[in-house]
Amino acid sequence: MDRRNFLKTGLLGAMVAASPISISAFDTPIRTAGKAGRLNLSFRPYELKLRHAFNLARNQRTTTPGVQVQIEYDGLIGYGEASMPPYLGENVASVTEFLGKLDLGQFSDPFRIEEIHDYMDSIAPNDRAAKASVDIALHDLTGKIMGQPWYKIWGLNPEKTPNTSFTISYDSNPDEMRKKIEETAGFKVVKVKMGLDHDKEIVEALRRVSDVPICVDANQGWNNKEKALEMCHWLSERNCLFVEQPMDKKAIDDTAWLRERSPLPIIADEFLQRLPDVKRAAQCYDGINIKLMKSTGLHEAYQMAVLARALGMKVMLGCMTETSCAVSAASQLAPLADWADLDGNLLIANDIFDGMKIVDGKVTIPDRPGIGVIPV
Repeated sequence: MDRRNFLKTGLLGAMVAASPISISAFDTPIRTAGKAGRLNLSFRPYELKLRHAFNLARNQRTTTPGVQVQIEYDGLIGYGEASMPPYLGENVASVTEFLGKLDLGQFSDPFRIEEIHDYMDSIAPNDRAAKASVDIALHDLTGKIMGQPWYKIWGLNPEKTPNTSFTISYDSNPDEMRKKIEETAGFKVVKVKMGLDHDKEIVEALRRVSDVPICVDANQGWNNKEKALEMCHWLSERNCLFVEQPMDKKAIDDTAWLRERSPLPIIADEFLQRLPDVKRAAQCYDGINIKLMKSTGLHEAYQMAVLARALGMKVMLGCMTETSCAVSAASQLAPLADWADLDGNLLIANDIFDGMKIVDGKVTIPDRPGIGVIPV
């Protein structure tokens, strides 16, 4: 069957699976175009409200700015999302400005994802979360055209998804800290945000009620290699799986020194952005944390995971605080990962999609076309 006939057949089969526009965030789109047989883009800001304050090494926040995106093509709709925590350097204004510059109406074939990425890179070199929102929507759209979820298109086994961690951070209010720990019940891995003055205290509080494995994200918060090494040894005695971004991303030599001596794997997060960074990370890290908002979406994230595997590195699949839209998109890659931290939708109080689920602690990919989400 040639490509044109395949698309027609896929469209007929996927019309029922495609959801109509029903998200309130799109009641008044900032920008939309309507060209038959062309890609029509619309987008609107949507602030994510956290269930608990996020206390990190370098900031505290109770909300995350976001932008919801959709791409329509001949009656089918692909959904996408940009989430912009402060350290990414993007915000609602920069994302909407970037999206406002795009003319996706020039493209008549949504399958030309690589060509569209080249076009977006020609508009601006960075704006990774903005590009990710378009990429996610394109994958959702093309998956719906083919009538298949992306994990099947990639030939991945959904039974090989890892357990996801559930993230908690320190809180000086004992009641709030207790609530955070109680919410980890049912998860088989807990991710502890560190890099503050209470790193050991939060682990000890958790260990008083649970022996579930933990992983640690220092968010560049440990300021010298000796302290980092001491913490790695301390954590290794408390059922810790790995340590993520222990020191400043610029401290390459110190990180390499730590990796040689640490009893725990050292995973790159802030150090790592896009595909060219994977080979650099291999020089001083044991593995990488891939996030769609940094990698410009699924297209490059898949390549990063494959390259990391080829280099003998561990693969972690992470997320920001996101709705089920972006988290479900990331879950399509979960069978390629050793570890997953796909809890971003669970950390917000105003999700607007139904998608990926956590069942008995395990990432469970929805068997729906595209990225597997339905607006609610």
